Amino acid sequence: MTRVAAAIPAFQAEPSVGDVVRRTRPIVPDVLVIDDGSLDGTAEVARQAGAEVMSLTPNRGKGMALKTAFQILFDRGFDAVITLDADGQHLPEEIPRLLEAGETGADLVLGTRDHLFAEMGWLRRISNRLSSKAISLAAGQPLTDVQTGFRLYTKRALEVTGFPGAHFEAESAVVVRAARGGLKITTVPIRLGFADGRTTSHFRPLLDSLRIAGAVIRARLEVR
Repeated sequence: MTRVAAAIPAFQAEPSVGDVVRRTRPIVPDVLVIDDGSLDGTAEVARQAGAEVMSLTPNRGKGMALKTAFQILFDRGFDAVITLDADGQHLPEEIPRLLEAGETGADLVLGTRDHLFAEMGWLRRISNRLSSKAISLAAGQPLTDVQTGFRLYTKRALEVTGFPGAHFEAESAVVVRAARGGLKITTVPIRLGFADGRTTSHFRPLLDSLRIAGAVIRARLEVR
């Protein structure tokens, strides 16, 4: 990989996105923030911190925000894209760990948090463990933390998997498609700014869990 960019999907992240951008740019200078219909100053703060900003109106969901970022960045010739959240849970200082794994030939790198599950609230901890087991079964290989959004995607990975879904389900479906498509998935344990992101997450447990289940089943059946 010779060219790597960072993509940060952001919604109502004015208090935190600027700090995330400023800490990311010394490691990955090319930072694209996808402002997903925010009604606060997310876009302005991100620009002031040095990021390029693409705004979507109205809010379209995390999956669509990431898909937009991938289309823009890979069309510009980048070899890989690091994705991290705008709320500060993902530490930009951990990006080199993902880059190192990418240099070993991985097509998709997951920054995993399972060693920190015990520090999460019981509902989030159980949800992460159960979803990872279920998606591992669909993928056909053990993966300890499938819900992490701190990732490295290569251009080749997205050419094989696409990015199906407009919301959180897209990230889960991509893992299944990548595994079933014979791509190399590598996991790297990471540190977090804070373990339980329930207060800053826009994940809706019932609706998004149903979407994830449907997307994973479709991804599994598509390969078959």
